[in-house]
Amino acid sequence: MRRSNARTRVCSKPNSKMDPMMKLQTRSSNPRPNLFARNPKPSRSNYTTIFFSLLLTLLVLLSYTFLSKFHINNSNISSSSSQNRDERYRIIIDGGSTGSRIHVFKYRGGAGFDFGTEGLASMRVNPGLSSFAEDPDSAGRSLGELVEFGKGRVPMERWRETEIRLMATAGLRMLDVGVQWKILESCRKVLRESGFLFRDDWASVISGSDEGMYAWVVANYALGTLGGDPLDTTGIIELGGASAQVTFVSREPMLSGFSRAVIFGNTTYNLYSHSLLHFGLNVAHDSWREALISGEFNLASQSPQAGLHIDPCTPTGYSHAVESWKFSPSSQSDKSTVQTRGNFSECRSAALMLLRKGKEKCSYQRCDIGSTFIPKLQGKFLATENFFHTSKFFGLGPRAYLSELMTAGQEFCGEDWLKLTKKYHSYNEEELLQYCFSSAYIVALLHDSLGIALDDERVKVANQVGNIPLDWALGAFILQTTADADVQSHGWITAIFSNDSPTLVRLIGIVIILLFTAWSISKWRKPQLKTIYDLEKGRYIVTRVGHASGTEIAHHWIWMRHVKFRLLLRN
Repeated sequence: MRRSNARTRVCSKPNSKMDPMMKLQTRSSNPRPNLFARNPKPSRSNYTTIFFSLLLTLLVLLSYTFLSKFHINNSNISSSSSQNRDERYRIIIDGGSTGSRIHVFKYRGGAGFDFGTEGLASMRVNPGLSSFAEDPDSAGRSLGELVEFGKGRVPMERWRETEIRLMATAGLRMLDVGVQWKILESCRKVLRESGFLFRDDWASVISGSDEGMYAWVVANYALGTLGGDPLDTTGIIELGGASAQVTFVSREPMLSGFSRAVIFGNTTYNLYSHSLLHFGLNVAHDSWREALISGEFNLASQSPQAGLHIDPCTPTGYSHAVESWKFSPSSQSDKSTVQTRGNFSECRSAALMLLRKGKEKCSYQRCDIGSTFIPKLQGKFLATENFFHTSKFFGLGPRAYLSELMTAGQEFCGEDWLKLTKKYHSYNEEELLQYCFSSAYIVALLHDSLGIALDDERVKVANQVGNIPLDWALGAFILQTTADADVQSHGWITAIFSNDSPTLVRLIGIVIILLFTAWSISKWRKPQLKTIYDLEKGRYIVTRVGHASGTEIAHHWIWMRHVKFRLLLRN
Protein backbone atom coordinates (compact mmCIF):
# COMPACT_ATOMS: atom_id res chain seq x y z
CA MET A 1 0.00 0.00 0.00
CA ARG A 2 2.80 2.40 0.83
CA ARG A 3 4.30 1.92 -2.56
CA SER A 4 0.91 2.57 -4.14
CA ASN A 5 0.34 5.72 -2.05
CA ALA A 6 3.77 7.01 -2.82
CA ARG A 7 3.06 6.69 -6.47
CA THR A 8 -0.29 8.48 -6.00
CA ARG A 9 1.40 11.39 -4.27
CA VAL A 10 3.88 11.86 -7.03
CA CYS A 11 1.13 11.87 -9.63
CA SER A 12 -1.25 14.07 -7.60
CA LYS A 13 1.13 17.06 -7.59
CA PRO A 14 1.86 17.90 -11.12
CA ASN A 15 3.06 21.31 -12.18
CA SER A 16 -0.11 22.90 -13.49
CA LYS A 17 1.87 25.22 -15.73
CA MET A 18 3.72 22.46 -17.53
CA ASP A 19 2.77 21.78 -21.08
CA PRO A 20 1.46 18.20 -21.22
CA MET A 21 3.47 17.58 -24.38
CA MET A 22 6.72 18.22 -22.45
CA LYS A 23 6.22 14.83 -20.82
CA LEU A 24 7.34 13.24 -24.05
CA GLN A 25 11.17 13.36 -24.02
CA THR A 26 12.70 12.82 -27.47
CA ARG A 27 16.11 11.97 -28.79
CA SER A 28 17.44 11.48 -32.29
CA SER A 29 18.68 8.15 -33.59
CA ASN A 30 22.26 7.49 -32.60
CA PRO A 31 24.76 4.90 -33.74
CA ARG A 32 23.20 2.37 -31.30
CA PRO A 33 19.41 2.58 -31.83
CA ASN A 34 19.02 -1.20 -31.93
CA LEU A 35 19.66 -1.41 -28.21
CA PHE A 36 16.21 0.01 -27.58
CA ALA A 37 14.26 -0.47 -30.82
CA ARG A 38 13.19 -3.32 -33.00
CA ASN A 39 14.04 -3.30 -36.69
CA PRO A 40 11.04 -2.03 -38.58
CA LYS A 41 9.43 -4.23 -41.14
CA PRO A 42 10.37 -3.52 -44.75
CA SER A 43 8.07 -1.05 -46.34
CA ARG A 44 5.94 -1.80 -49.35
CA SER A 45 8.12 0.52 -51.46
CA ASN A 46 11.17 -1.70 -50.82
CA TYR A 47 9.29 -4.75 -52.04
CA THR A 48 8.22 -2.82 -55.13
CA THR A 49 11.82 -1.82 -55.92
CA ILE A 50 13.09 -5.40 -55.62
CA PHE A 51 10.19 -6.70 -57.72
CA PHE A 52 10.89 -4.30 -60.58
CA SER A 53 14.64 -5.03 -60.37
CA LEU A 54 14.04 -8.76 -60.73
CA LEU A 55 11.62 -8.09 -63.58
CA LEU A 56 14.26 -5.97 -65.29
CA THR A 57 16.82 -8.77 -64.83
CA LEU A 58 14.44 -11.26 -66.43
CA LEU A 59 13.87 -8.97 -69.40
CA VAL A 60 17.64 -8.51 -69.89
CA LEU A 61 18.22 -12.28 -69.79
CA LEU A 62 15.45 -12.91 -72.30
CA SER A 63 16.81 -10.19 -74.61
CA TYR A 64 20.33 -11.55 -74.32
CA THR A 65 19.13 -15.08 -75.12
CA PHE A 66 17.31 -13.80 -78.20
CA LEU A 67 20.34 -11.83 -79.38
CA SER A 68 22.64 -14.82 -78.77
CA LYS A 69 20.44 -17.05 -80.93
CA PHE A 70 20.38 -14.36 -83.60
CA HIS A 71 24.18 -14.12 -83.41
CA ILE A 72 24.55 -17.91 -83.72
CA ASN A 73 22.27 -18.01 -86.75
CA ASN A 74 24.16 -15.12 -88.32
CA SER A 75 27.46 -16.87 -87.57
CA ASN A 76 26.28 -20.00 -89.34
CA ILE A 77 25.58 -17.90 -92.42
CA SER A 78 29.00 -16.16 -92.40
CA SER A 79 31.29 -18.51 -90.49
CA SER A 80 34.33 -17.59 -92.55
CA SER A 81 34.06 -13.87 -91.74
CA SER A 82 33.57 -14.69 -88.05
CA GLN A 83 36.72 -16.78 -88.11
CA ASN A 84 38.63 -13.88 -89.62
CA ARG A 85 37.44 -11.57 -86.85
CA ASP A 86 39.09 -13.86 -84.29
CA GLU A 87 42.48 -13.39 -85.93
CA ARG A 88 44.78 -10.75 -84.50
CA TYR A 89 47.90 -9.08 -85.83
CA ARG A 90 50.93 -7.36 -84.36
CA ILE A 91 54.05 -5.95 -86.03
CA ILE A 92 57.56 -5.51 -84.64
CA ILE A 93 60.44 -4.00 -86.62
CA ASP A 94 63.87 -5.14 -85.44
CA GLY A 95 66.23 -2.22 -86.06
CA GLY A 96 69.47 -4.21 -86.12
CA SER A 97 73.03 -3.04 -86.70
CA THR A 98 73.35 -4.46 -90.22
CA GLY A 99 69.73 -4.31 -91.38
CA SER A 100 66.09 -3.80 -90.37
CA ARG A 101 63.66 -6.70 -90.33
CA ILE A 102 59.87 -6.54 -90.03
CA HIS A 103 58.03 -9.34 -88.23
CA VAL A 104 54.27 -9.69 -88.84
CA PHE A 105 52.56 -11.93 -86.28
CA LYS A 106 49.16 -13.42 -87.07
CA TYR A 107 47.70 -15.25 -84.11
CA ARG A 108 44.60 -16.16 -82.13
CA GLY A 109 44.06 -15.30 -78.49
CA GLY A 110 43.86 -17.94 -75.81
CA ALA A 111 46.07 -19.96 -73.53
CA GLY A 112 48.84 -20.27 -76.14
CA PHE A 113 49.84 -18.81 -79.49
CA ASP A 114 48.56 -20.74 -82.47
CA PHE A 115 50.40 -19.01 -85.29
CA GLY A 116 49.33 -21.56 -87.88
CA THR A 117 51.17 -22.11 -91.14
CA GLU A 118 51.15 -18.41 -92.12
CA GLY A 119 51.32 -16.89 -88.65
CA LEU A 120 54.91 -15.65 -88.93
CA ALA A 121 56.14 -13.50 -91.81
CA SER A 122 59.27 -11.38 -92.04
CA MET A 123 61.28 -9.28 -94.46
CA ARG A 124 64.71 -7.66 -94.19
CA VAL A 125 66.22 -4.57 -95.78
CA ASN A 126 69.80 -3.31 -95.67
CA PRO A 127 71.57 -1.32 -94.33
CA GLY A 128 70.82 -0.92 -90.61
CA LEU A 129 69.49 2.30 -89.07
CA SER A 130 72.86 3.14 -87.53
CA SER A 131 74.31 3.62 -91.02
CA PHE A 132 72.18 6.80 -91.32
CA ALA A 133 74.05 8.58 -88.53
CA GLU A 134 75.19 11.30 -90.94
CA ASP A 135 71.82 11.49 -92.71
CA PRO A 136 69.11 10.80 -90.09
CA ASP A 137 66.25 11.97 -92.31
CA SER A 138 66.86 9.05 -94.67
CA ALA A 139 66.45 6.49 -91.88
CA GLY A 140 62.67 6.72 -91.97
CA ARG A 141 62.53 6.23 -95.74
CA SER A 142 64.41 2.95 -95.31
CA LEU A 143 61.36 1.57 -93.49
CA GLY A 144 58.95 2.30 -96.35
CA GLU A 145 59.41 -1.07 -98.01
CA LEU A 146 58.90 -2.85 -94.70
CA VAL A 147 55.66 -0.98 -94.02
CA GLU A 148 54.33 -1.94 -97.44
CA PHE A 149 55.19 -5.57 -96.70
CA GLY A 150 53.18 -5.34 -93.46
CA LYS A 151 50.18 -3.87 -95.30
CA GLY A 152 50.26 -6.81 -97.68
CA ARG A 153 50.08 -9.24 -94.73
CA VAL A 154 47.41 -7.51 -92.64
CA PRO A 155 43.85 -7.04 -94.01
CA MET A 156 43.07 -3.37 -94.59
CA GLU A 157 40.15 -3.38 -92.14
CA ARG A 158 42.58 -4.46 -89.39
CA TRP A 159 45.26 -1.82 -89.94
CA ARG A 160 43.88 0.65 -87.39
CA GLU A 161 43.87 -1.95 -84.60
CA THR A 162 47.22 -3.56 -85.43
CA GLU A 163 50.10 -2.29 -83.31
CA ILE A 164 53.41 -1.56 -85.01
CA ARG A 165 56.58 -1.08 -82.95
CA LEU A 166 60.18 -0.26 -83.83
CA MET A 167 62.75 -1.73 -81.44
CA ALA A 168 66.32 -0.75 -82.30
CA THR A 169 69.30 -2.66 -80.90
CA ALA A 170 73.08 -2.41 -80.55
CA GLY A 171 73.70 -0.45 -83.76
CA LEU A 172 71.84 2.56 -82.38
CA ARG A 173 73.04 1.93 -78.82
CA MET A 174 76.58 2.74 -79.98
CA LEU A 175 75.54 6.18 -81.30
CA ASP A 176 75.23 9.41 -79.34
CA VAL A 177 71.82 10.01 -77.76
CA GLY A 178 71.21 13.06 -79.98
CA VAL A 179 71.83 11.06 -83.15
CA GLN A 180 69.63 8.24 -81.83
CA TRP A 181 66.77 10.69 -81.31
CA LYS A 182 67.05 12.15 -84.84
CA ILE A 183 67.00 8.69 -86.42
CA LEU A 184 64.04 7.56 -84.30
CA GLU A 185 62.10 10.75 -85.03
CA SER A 186 62.61 10.17 -88.75
CA CYS A 187 61.22 6.65 -88.35
CA ARG A 188 58.28 7.89 -86.25
CA LYS A 189 57.12 10.16 -89.05
CA VAL A 190 56.85 7.16 -91.37
CA LEU A 191 55.15 4.95 -88.79
CA ARG A 192 52.59 7.63 -87.87
CA GLU A 193 51.46 7.69 -91.51
CA SER A 194 51.61 3.92 -91.95
CA GLY A 195 47.92 3.37 -91.24
CA PHE A 196 48.72 1.03 -88.36
CA LEU A 197 48.19 1.73 -84.66
CA PHE A 198 51.29 3.58 -83.45
CA ARG A 199 52.45 5.74 -80.55
CA ASP A 200 55.72 7.67 -80.49
CA ASP A 201 57.07 5.77 -77.48
CA TRP A 202 56.70 2.52 -79.46
CA ALA A 203 59.80 3.50 -81.44
CA SER A 204 62.74 3.14 -79.08
CA VAL A 205 66.21 1.75 -78.50
CA ILE A 206 65.96 -1.32 -76.27
CA SER A 207 68.64 -2.26 -73.77
CA GLY A 208 70.98 -5.18 -74.38
CA SER A 209 69.59 -6.86 -71.29
CA ASP A 210 66.07 -6.71 -72.78
CA GLU A 211 67.36 -8.12 -76.07
CA GLY A 212 68.93 -11.08 -74.28
CA MET A 213 65.81 -11.65 -72.18
CA TYR A 214 63.56 -11.68 -75.28
CA ALA A 215 65.89 -14.17 -76.99
CA TRP A 216 65.75 -16.41 -73.90
CA VAL A 217 61.92 -16.25 -73.87
CA VAL A 218 61.50 -17.31 -77.50
CA ALA A 219 64.06 -20.12 -77.15
CA ASN A 220 62.30 -21.66 -74.16
CA TYR A 221 58.87 -21.07 -75.67
CA ALA A 222 59.96 -23.00 -78.76
CA LEU A 223 61.47 -25.76 -76.62
CA GLY A 224 58.30 -26.04 -74.48
CA THR A 225 60.10 -25.21 -71.22
CA LEU A 226 58.65 -21.72 -70.69
CA GLY A 227 56.24 -21.96 -67.77
CA GLY A 228 57.97 -25.01 -66.26
CA ASP A 229 60.79 -25.62 -63.78
CA PRO A 230 63.46 -22.88 -64.05
CA LEU A 231 66.21 -25.50 -63.80
CA ASP A 232 64.86 -27.24 -66.93
CA THR A 233 65.22 -24.13 -69.09
CA THR A 234 67.88 -23.52 -71.72
CA GLY A 235 70.25 -20.56 -71.76
CA ILE A 236 70.94 -18.44 -74.81
CA ILE A 237 74.18 -17.03 -76.23
CA GLU A 238 73.71 -14.63 -79.14
CA LEU A 239 76.42 -13.33 -81.41
CA GLY A 240 75.03 -10.38 -83.30
CA GLY A 241 76.75 -7.84 -85.48
CA ALA A 242 77.46 -5.18 -82.83
CA SER A 243 76.92 -7.01 -79.55
CA ALA A 244 76.74 -10.42 -77.92
CA GLN A 245 74.15 -11.45 -75.30
CA VAL A 246 74.41 -14.09 -72.57
CA THR A 247 71.18 -15.01 -70.74
CA PHE A 248 70.40 -18.00 -68.50
CA VAL A 249 68.92 -19.04 -65.14
CA SER A 250 71.75 -18.85 -62.63
CA ARG A 251 71.75 -20.38 -59.16
CA GLU A 252 74.51 -18.03 -58.05
CA PRO A 253 73.67 -14.75 -56.28
CA MET A 254 73.78 -11.91 -58.79
CA LEU A 255 74.24 -8.17 -58.66
CA SER A 256 71.10 -6.16 -59.39
CA GLY A 257 72.57 -4.74 -62.59
CA PHE A 258 72.78 -8.21 -64.14
CA SER A 259 69.57 -9.75 -62.77
CA ARG A 260 66.26 -9.84 -64.61
CA ALA A 261 62.99 -11.42 -63.45
CA VAL A 262 60.61 -12.92 -66.00
CA ILE A 263 57.14 -13.95 -64.82
CA PHE A 264 55.29 -16.34 -67.09
CA GLY A 265 52.15 -17.99 -65.78
CA ASN A 266 52.74 -18.88 -62.14
CA THR A 267 56.51 -19.21 -62.49
CA THR A 268 59.18 -16.58 -61.88
CA TYR A 269 62.55 -16.93 -63.59
CA ASN A 270 65.55 -15.12 -62.15
CA LEU A 271 67.89 -14.57 -65.08
CA TYR A 272 71.40 -13.39 -65.58
CA SER A 273 71.12 -11.23 -68.70
CA HIS A 274 73.79 -8.97 -70.08
CA SER A 275 74.78 -7.54 -73.42
CA LEU A 276 78.42 -7.21 -74.44
CA LEU A 277 78.40 -4.07 -76.54
CA HIS A 278 81.19 -3.81 -79.17
CA PHE A 279 81.75 -7.58 -78.97
CA GLY A 280 79.46 -8.49 -81.87
CA LEU A 281 81.14 -10.22 -84.81
CA ASN A 282 81.14 -7.30 -87.27
CA VAL A 283 82.28 -4.71 -84.76
CA ALA A 284 84.94 -7.09 -83.41
CA HIS A 285 86.26 -7.63 -86.96
CA ASP A 286 86.48 -3.86 -87.50
CA SER A 287 88.22 -3.53 -84.13
CA TRP A 288 90.73 -6.17 -85.20
CA ARG A 289 91.58 -4.30 -88.39
CA GLU A 290 92.14 -1.08 -86.50
CA ALA A 291 94.26 -2.86 -83.88
CA LEU A 292 96.27 -4.47 -86.68
CA ILE A 293 97.07 -1.11 -88.29
CA SER A 294 97.88 0.58 -84.99
CA GLY A 295 100.13 -2.27 -83.87
CA GLU A 296 98.21 -2.54 -80.63
CA PHE A 297 98.66 -6.32 -80.35
CA ASN A 298 102.18 -7.74 -80.28
CA LEU A 299 101.62 -10.96 -82.21
CA ALA A 300 104.45 -13.37 -83.06
CA SER A 301 103.53 -13.24 -86.73
CA GLN A 302 104.08 -9.51 -87.04
CA SER A 303 106.88 -8.26 -89.29
CA PRO A 304 109.71 -6.15 -87.86
CA GLN A 305 109.54 -4.00 -90.98
CA ALA A 306 108.05 -0.58 -90.24
CA GLY A 307 104.65 0.03 -91.79
CA LEU A 308 104.18 -3.64 -92.73
CA HIS A 309 101.47 -5.55 -90.86
CA ILE A 310 100.75 -9.28 -91.13
CA ASP A 311 97.07 -10.25 -91.03
CA PRO A 312 96.65 -13.86 -89.74
CA CYS A 313 92.84 -13.66 -89.96
CA THR A 314 92.71 -13.45 -93.77
CA PRO A 315 93.72 -16.33 -96.07
CA THR A 316 97.00 -15.95 -97.93
CA GLY A 317 96.78 -14.39 -101.36
CA TYR A 318 94.13 -11.76 -100.68
CA SER A 319 95.15 -8.15 -101.19
CA HIS A 320 93.61 -5.64 -98.77
CA ALA A 321 92.56 -2.19 -99.92
CA VAL A 322 93.48 -0.53 -96.63
CA GLU A 323 92.39 2.91 -97.82
CA SER A 324 88.77 1.67 -97.89
CA TRP A 325 88.81 0.60 -94.24
CA LYS A 326 87.01 2.82 -91.77
CA PHE A 327 89.15 3.84 -88.82
CA SER A 328 89.07 6.30 -85.99
CA PRO A 329 90.80 9.65 -86.71
CA SER A 330 93.86 8.59 -84.67
CA SER A 331 94.71 5.66 -86.98
CA GLN A 332 97.41 6.12 -89.61
CA SER A 333 96.07 3.88 -92.37
CA ASP A 334 97.59 5.79 -95.27
CA LYS A 335 101.15 4.81 -94.31
CA SER A 336 100.43 1.14 -93.65
CA THR A 337 100.67 -1.98 -95.76
CA VAL A 338 98.84 -5.19 -94.83
CA GLN A 339 100.08 -8.59 -95.94
CA THR A 340 97.73 -11.58 -95.52
CA ARG A 341 99.05 -14.80 -94.02
CA GLY A 342 96.14 -16.92 -92.76
CA ASN A 343 96.84 -18.71 -89.50
CA PHE A 344 94.02 -19.95 -87.25
CA SER A 345 96.06 -20.10 -84.04
CA GLU A 346 97.43 -16.56 -84.49
CA CYS A 347 93.96 -15.26 -85.35
CA ARG A 348 92.52 -16.96 -82.27
CA SER A 349 95.16 -15.25 -80.13
CA ALA A 350 94.25 -11.90 -81.68
CA ALA A 351 90.54 -12.53 -81.02
CA LEU A 352 91.28 -13.41 -77.39
CA MET A 353 93.17 -10.13 -76.97
CA LEU A 354 90.09 -8.29 -78.24
CA LEU A 355 87.87 -10.14 -75.77
CA ARG A 356 90.20 -9.33 -72.86
CA LYS A 357 90.49 -5.67 -73.76
CA GLY A 358 89.45 -3.54 -70.78
CA LYS A 359 89.88 -6.37 -68.28
CA GLU A 360 92.14 -4.14 -66.19
CA LYS A 361 89.04 -2.11 -65.31
CA CYS A 362 87.23 -5.14 -63.85
CA SER A 363 85.67 -4.35 -60.46
CA TYR A 364 84.23 -7.80 -59.83
CA GLN A 365 85.67 -11.04 -58.54
CA ARG A 366 86.31 -12.13 -62.10
CA CYS A 367 85.66 -10.82 -65.61
CA ASP A 368 85.64 -13.31 -68.44
CA ILE A 369 85.02 -10.80 -71.24
CA GLY A 370 86.29 -7.25 -70.97
CA SER A 371 85.34 -5.71 -67.63
CA THR A 372 82.01 -7.57 -67.45
CA PHE A 373 80.97 -10.05 -64.77
CA ILE A 374 79.56 -13.34 -66.09
CA PRO A 375 78.72 -16.14 -63.65
CA LYS A 376 79.69 -19.72 -64.40
CA LEU A 377 77.51 -21.11 -67.17
CA GLN A 378 74.95 -23.62 -65.90
CA GLY A 379 72.67 -25.98 -67.80
CA LYS A 380 72.08 -26.31 -71.53
CA PHE A 381 72.59 -23.54 -74.08
CA LEU A 382 71.61 -22.56 -77.59
CA ALA A 383 74.13 -20.52 -79.59
CA THR A 384 72.34 -18.41 -82.21
CA GLU A 385 72.76 -15.83 -84.98
CA ASN A 386 76.41 -15.67 -86.16
CA PHE A 387 77.22 -18.88 -84.29
CA PHE A 388 74.66 -20.55 -86.54
CA HIS A 389 75.70 -18.79 -89.74
CA THR A 390 79.37 -19.72 -89.26
CA SER A 391 78.59 -23.35 -88.45
CA LYS A 392 76.28 -23.58 -91.45
CA PHE A 393 78.98 -22.20 -93.73
CA PHE A 394 81.37 -24.94 -92.64
CA GLY A 395 78.69 -27.63 -93.01
CA LEU A 396 78.54 -28.45 -89.30
CA GLY A 397 75.40 -29.84 -87.65
CA PRO A 398 73.63 -28.39 -84.61
CA ARG A 399 75.33 -30.88 -82.28
CA ALA A 400 78.83 -30.30 -83.62
CA TYR A 401 81.54 -29.77 -81.02
CA LEU A 402 83.71 -26.67 -80.84
CA SER A 403 86.61 -28.94 -81.73
CA GLU A 404 85.00 -29.56 -85.14
CA LEU A 405 84.64 -25.85 -85.74
CA MET A 406 88.26 -25.35 -84.77
CA THR A 407 89.38 -27.99 -87.28
CA ALA A 408 87.26 -26.43 -90.04
CA GLY A 409 88.63 -22.98 -89.22
CA GLN A 410 92.22 -24.17 -89.37
CA GLU A 411 91.69 -25.60 -92.84
CA PHE A 412 89.93 -22.47 -94.11
CA CYS A 413 92.43 -19.97 -92.71
CA GLY A 414 95.40 -21.92 -94.10
CA GLU A 415 93.94 -22.26 -97.60
CA ASP A 416 94.94 -20.07 -100.55
CA TRP A 417 92.45 -17.30 -101.35
CA LEU A 418 92.08 -18.15 -105.04
CA LYS A 419 91.17 -21.75 -104.22
CA LEU A 420 88.60 -20.54 -101.68
CA THR A 421 86.90 -18.22 -104.18
CA LYS A 422 86.52 -21.11 -106.62
CA LYS A 423 85.18 -23.45 -103.94
CA TYR A 424 82.74 -20.89 -102.53
CA HIS A 425 81.89 -19.07 -105.75
CA SER A 426 78.33 -18.27 -104.62
CA TYR A 427 79.57 -16.04 -101.78
CA ASN A 428 80.56 -12.43 -102.25
CA GLU A 429 84.09 -11.46 -101.37
CA GLU A 430 83.38 -9.34 -98.30
CA GLU A 431 81.29 -12.09 -96.72
CA LEU A 432 83.78 -14.84 -97.50
CA LEU A 433 86.63 -12.86 -95.95
CA GLN A 434 85.08 -12.98 -92.45
CA TYR A 435 84.87 -16.75 -91.93
CA CYS A 436 88.51 -17.21 -90.92
CA PHE A 437 88.08 -14.51 -88.28
CA SER A 438 84.60 -15.68 -87.20
CA SER A 439 85.69 -19.29 -86.60
CA ALA A 440 88.66 -18.15 -84.51
CA TYR A 441 86.58 -15.53 -82.67
CA ILE A 442 83.86 -18.07 -81.74
CA VAL A 443 86.40 -20.52 -80.29
CA ALA A 444 88.06 -17.69 -78.34
CA LEU A 445 84.68 -16.50 -77.05
CA LEU A 446 83.07 -19.79 -76.06
CA HIS A 447 86.10 -21.86 -75.06
CA ASP A 448 88.86 -19.46 -74.04
CA SER A 449 86.59 -16.86 -72.39
CA LEU A 450 83.39 -18.58 -71.20
CA GLY A 451 85.05 -21.90 -70.41
CA ILE A 452 82.95 -24.20 -72.60
CA ALA A 453 84.91 -27.38 -73.31
CA LEU A 454 85.76 -28.23 -76.91
CA ASP A 455 83.73 -31.45 -76.61
CA ASP A 456 80.90 -30.05 -74.46
CA GLU A 457 77.51 -31.47 -75.49
CA ARG A 458 75.49 -28.86 -73.59
CA VAL A 459 75.84 -26.22 -76.30
CA LYS A 460 73.89 -26.59 -79.54
CA VAL A 461 73.89 -24.24 -82.50
CA ALA A 462 70.47 -23.29 -83.85
CA ASN A 463 68.58 -20.65 -85.77
CA GLN A 464 65.11 -22.07 -85.15
CA VAL A 465 63.38 -24.81 -83.15
CA GLY A 466 60.80 -26.72 -85.18
CA ASN A 467 59.10 -24.08 -87.31
CA ILE A 468 59.68 -21.27 -84.79
CA PRO A 469 62.58 -18.93 -85.62
CA LEU A 470 64.79 -17.89 -82.70
CA ASP A 471 64.35 -14.16 -83.29
CA TRP A 472 64.32 -12.05 -80.15
CA ALA A 473 61.45 -10.04 -81.68
CA LEU A 474 59.19 -13.08 -81.26
CA GLY A 475 60.14 -13.20 -77.57
CA ALA A 476 59.22 -9.52 -77.25
CA PHE A 477 55.87 -10.26 -78.91
CA ILE A 478 55.18 -13.14 -76.48
CA LEU A 479 55.92 -11.06 -73.38
CA GLN A 480 53.99 -8.00 -74.60
CA THR A 481 50.93 -10.01 -75.62
CA THR A 482 50.77 -12.02 -72.39
CA ALA A 483 51.25 -8.82 -70.36
CA ASP A 484 48.34 -7.16 -72.20
CA ALA A 485 46.19 -10.24 -71.55
CA ASP A 486 47.02 -10.11 -67.83
CA VAL A 487 46.06 -6.44 -67.62
CA GLN A 488 42.71 -7.15 -69.28
CA SER A 489 41.99 -10.15 -67.06
CA HIS A 490 42.56 -8.07 -63.91
CA GLY A 491 39.56 -5.92 -64.78
CA TRP A 492 36.58 -8.00 -63.65
CA ILE A 493 34.04 -5.96 -65.58
CA THR A 494 36.09 -6.35 -68.76
CA ALA A 495 36.43 -10.07 -68.12
CA ILE A 496 32.67 -10.49 -67.78
CA PHE A 497 31.74 -8.63 -70.94
CA SER A 498 34.67 -9.52 -73.19
CA ASN A 499 34.02 -11.57 -76.32
CA ASP A 500 36.15 -14.41 -74.93
CA SER A 501 34.04 -14.84 -71.79
CA PRO A 502 31.69 -17.82 -71.62
CA THR A 503 28.00 -16.96 -71.96
CA LEU A 504 27.18 -18.28 -68.47
CA VAL A 505 29.77 -16.02 -66.90
CA ARG A 506 28.30 -13.02 -68.69
CA LEU A 507 24.78 -13.85 -67.52
CA ILE A 508 25.88 -14.31 -63.92
CA GLY A 509 27.73 -11.00 -64.10
CA ILE A 510 24.65 -9.17 -65.36
CA VAL A 511 22.47 -10.67 -62.60
CA ILE A 512 24.98 -9.74 -59.89
CA ILE A 513 25.22 -6.15 -61.12
CA LEU A 514 21.42 -5.69 -61.28
CA LEU A 515 20.86 -7.21 -57.83
CA PHE A 516 23.54 -4.98 -56.39
CA THR A 517 21.83 -1.98 -57.98
CA ALA A 518 18.46 -2.97 -56.50
CA TRP A 519 20.00 -3.44 -53.06
CA SER A 520 21.68 -0.02 -53.28
CA ILE A 521 18.39 1.66 -54.25
CA SER A 522 16.56 -0.03 -51.38
CA LYS A 523 19.23 1.11 -48.91
CA TRP A 524 19.07 4.63 -50.29
CA ARG A 525 15.28 4.77 -49.87
CA LYS A 526 15.34 3.25 -46.40
CA PRO A 527 13.35 5.59 -44.09
CA GLN A 528 15.11 7.53 -41.32
CA LEU A 529 13.97 6.60 -37.82
CA LYS A 530 13.81 8.51 -34.52
CA THR A 531 13.73 6.97 -31.08
CA ILE A 532 11.57 8.74 -28.46
CA TYR A 533 10.79 8.03 -24.83
CA ASP A 534 7.11 7.72 -23.92
CA LEU A 535 6.72 8.87 -20.27
CA GLU A 536 3.27 7.40 -20.09
CA LYS A 537 4.30 3.92 -21.21
CA GLY A 538 7.65 4.14 -19.51
CA ARG A 539 9.70 2.86 -22.52
CA TYR A 540 11.34 3.93 -25.81
CA ILE A 541 9.39 3.77 -29.01
CA VAL A 542 10.60 4.14 -32.65
CA THR A 543 8.88 6.47 -35.08
CA ARG A 544 9.61 7.38 -38.71
CA VAL A 545 11.00 10.75 -39.80
CA GLY A 546 9.87 11.98 -43.21
CA HIS A 547 8.36 10.05 -46.14
CA ALA A 548 5.23 9.35 -44.09
CA SER A 549 1.97 8.51 -45.83
CA GLY A 550 -1.32 10.27 -45.13
CA THR A 551 -2.67 7.32 -43.11
CA GLU A 552 0.43 7.28 -40.93
CA ILE A 553 0.12 11.02 -40.26
CA ALA A 554 -3.55 10.59 -39.29
CA HIS A 555 -2.76 7.71 -36.92
CA HIS A 556 0.00 9.74 -35.31
CA TRP A 557 -2.28 12.76 -34.82
CA ILE A 558 -5.02 10.61 -33.20
CA TRP A 559 -2.44 9.02 -30.91
CA MET A 560 -1.11 12.40 -29.81
CA ARG A 561 -4.63 13.66 -29.09
CA HIS A 562 -5.28 10.50 -27.03
CA VAL A 563 -2.18 11.05 -24.95
CA LYS A 564 -3.05 14.70 -24.32
CA PHE A 565 -6.61 13.74 -23.29
CA ARG A 566 -5.40 11.17 -20.77
CA LEU A 567 -2.97 13.66 -19.24
CA LEU A 568 -5.77 16.21 -18.82
CA LEU A 569 -7.92 13.61 -17.04
CA ARG A 570 -5.14 12.91 -14.54
CA ASN A 571 -4.79 16.59 -13.79
